[in-house]
Amino acid sequence: MTLRETEITTGSTLRPVDWARFEGVDLYAEHHLECRGGDFFDALPLGDRVLFLLTDIAGPRVAALTVAVAVQNAFRQKAEELFGASEAEVNESHAIAALAHAVNLSLIAAAVGAQFAPTFLGCFEKTLGVLTYCNAGNLLALASDGDDARRLESGGMPLGLFSHTTFEAMFLAFDPGETLLLVTKGVPESRRGGAEFGEERVAQLLKASTPKSAAQLCGEVLREAYNFGNSPSARVLGFLHAGERDDLTALALVRR
Repeated sequence: MTLRETEITTGSTLRPVDWARFEGVDLYAEHHLECRGGDFFDALPLGDRVLFLLTDIAGPRVAALTVAVAVQNAFRQKAEELFGASEAEVNESHAIAALAHAVNLSLIAAAVGAQFAPTFLGCFEKTLGVLTYCNAGNLLALASDGDDARRLESGGMPLGLFSHTTFEAMFLAFDPGETLLLVTKGVPESRRGGAEFGEERVAQLLKASTPKSAAQLCGEVLREAYNFGNSPSARVLGFLHAGERDDLTALALVRR
């Protein structure tokens, strides 16, 4: 299921992502089943660059959607301002940090106070295959060449907590066929009794994904995490505690 245009109580809407617009890179994101909480993703093609984000906004769906609309508006507007110039005129490191700052301020303003939101913001330059990113709050982010999967560590505090937080940009070069996978906490924390699906299972699925498409990879990871936590006993617990289940959301990028 792709991101749908969603009506919320304020009458505002989230604008859907048109994945067919992303020429020169295989990019895709999805939720498993209906999104019940604050998981939100967006992406925007800008010339030779692709801008994208994945965030997990704390709180119930209706309240989180109000914030997500503000985040999407800030993300798209500021990305156009910062990355809309020609390649030579953009410093990706400074621009992605400025974009993270703008999204952070929009999140705090929309929430009218602090709102915990681990967020990954990325700029992928298609010609060189270089990813410039901020992993604010330590969402699980993995990169793989097919032989190994390495975690991209956090570069700062989660968005939504402090208006004066600064963000540090990091870089990673991708060879053709190499893959980036981002998942929200519901994926590794999907539970079967006392056991979690865990980061290592996510990493193993990523290493075995070559040469799957971004959509296939997202679908497989989300399906495996869901099935792991959907044993007969887990289904009973899920029914009794439906409001406590975390969303399962993934975003993948493959350099072709």
